[in-house]
Amino acid sequence: MVMTYETSQLILRRRFSWFLPRLIYTGFGLGLAPCAPGTCGTLLGLPLYFFWVNSSWAEQLAVLAVIFYLGWWAAQRAEVDLGRHDDPQVVIDEVAGYLVTMFAIPAHPGAWIFGFIFFRFFDILKPWPINVVDQKILGGVGVMVDDVMAGLYAQIALRLVLLVL
Repeated sequence: MVMTYETSQLILRRRFSWFLPRLIYTGFGLGLAPCAPGTCGTLLGLPLYFFWVNSSWAEQLAVLAVIFYLGWWAAQRAEVDLGRHDDPQVVIDEVAGYLVTMFAIPAHPGAWIFGFIFFRFFDILKPWPINVVDQKILGGVGVMVDDVMAGLYAQIALRLVLLVL
């Protein structure tokens, strides 16, 4: 069988339409880790934090908005591709949640460590109302929102600790 140019372009478009969302929702493959994919995915937030720590609040909000939108889109695609809500492979929500934790936090030696620990704590524990949001809001937005809320809880805890340090 001879492949035409149009057929080869269609195959490339289909592969790309699958590859890009998977690259995003797995956090460049960190979500494919066999153990603790959420924690591994959160690690992607660390270099992003170091990149943006000296940025203005407006720039940080712009980055958060882009990551949230891309995460929403990719997590929605993940539900179709993987056949379940908030599959462990989906870690872009952890990246967004960690960056919410670190939003407008000044550079401090312990900030990124405590932020990481607090975010993972609240993301795993899912206290009220995060647990309600996690169960009630489906789709890509639901995947993203519960981690953003965990990031808000973690930011409050981090700010309290930074007051002491």
